[in-house]
Amino acid sequence: MARQHARTLWYDRPKYVFMEFCVEDSTDVHVLIEDHRIVFSCKNPDGVEFYNEIEFYAKVNCKDSQDKRSGRSITCFVRKWKEKVAWPRLTKEDIKPVWLSVDFDNWRDWEGDEEVELAQVEHYAELLKKVSTKGPPPAMDDLDDDSDSADATSN
Repeated sequence: MARQHARTLWYDRPKYVFMEFCVEDSTDVHVLIEDHRIVFSCKNPDGVEFYNEIEFYAKVNCKDSQDKRSGRSITCFVRKWKEKVAWPRLTKEDIKPVWLSVDFDNWRDWEGDEEVELAQVEHYAELLKKVSTKGPPPAMDDLDDDSDSADATSN
């Protein structure tokens, strides 16, 4: 029986690249993560063999990378060699295989996150400053104590 590629989703984070090989109820799962590539293979319940080999865009730390198998897929957490460097693509070659897609459910443009967080903190500080500079609270001495006690007894 011929091998085929597993549908693969990926997304980028500052420290890791995440890949999900979408094969339900997989058996004979083998994941080999090396400094410049990943090799994945497995079988599905029908006996179909899946095989993916990906040359990474950049070097990874294979010793601090791992994979996790669930009933629906195999997810790989691949540690980048250079953290906080965005990968424009997963593969070394500038061609996208048909079986490889960006995982838009998990994708986040994390570049510049520090700037966004700093802007949010500055905005929050500005709001607090506006609230605290409105002046003293209104005087409450015009409230009649007798009317409160009369209302409380009538309820």
